[in-house]
Amino acid sequence: MSHTKSEVSFRSLRIAVLTVSDTRTADNDTSGDALVEGLTAAGHSLAQRAICRDDVYQLRAVVSQWIADETVQAILVTGGTGFTLRDTTPEALTPLFDKAIEGYGELFRQLSYEEIGTSTIQSRAFAGVANRTVIFCMPGSTGACKTAWNGIIREQLDARHRPCNFVEMVMTGQTVDTACGPRG
Repeated sequence: MSHTKSEVSFRSLRIAVLTVSDTRTADNDTSGDALVEGLTAAGHSLAQRAICRDDVYQLRAVVSQWIADETVQAILVTGGTGFTLRDTTPEALTPLFDKAIEGYGELFRQLSYEEIGTSTIQSRAFAGVANRTVIFCMPGSTGACKTAWNGIIREQLDARHRPCNFVEMVMTGQTVDTACGPRG
């Protein structure tokens, strides 16, 4: 259910997209493509895009670089959230978080349950904040990316969404009129 405030202006964010996969390439990364299409259709801009093999240290290196880049305000990570031995995205990225966004994984699994039933328990979708950069991690399927973007992330990266969103927190040095969080 969307709650928007029309007198608040939309703020375009710079968002990075990371696909975690040992097999995807730029030619067949439909999940990354779906996220890029979603964020640009919503009015945001793509800051950077990468494909990284499922390796704890390579993942941390890419995401750490983006967290340190003041021009990247949000990061969308697709893949590596399952239970196979190669799925290491949670183990790689949660140590980087200043704060976890506990409700994201629960809400993702609730929405996913409506689409894929109990198989959603094999998703370790999670999110957090690091250096005022919000990071959303989701499964690698294109359907899961669309569920996460359309059902959760799009609204949370829109300053008009009420009662709360993440825009003020990630827009360093700028005040955004939101109902939650401190004023700068």
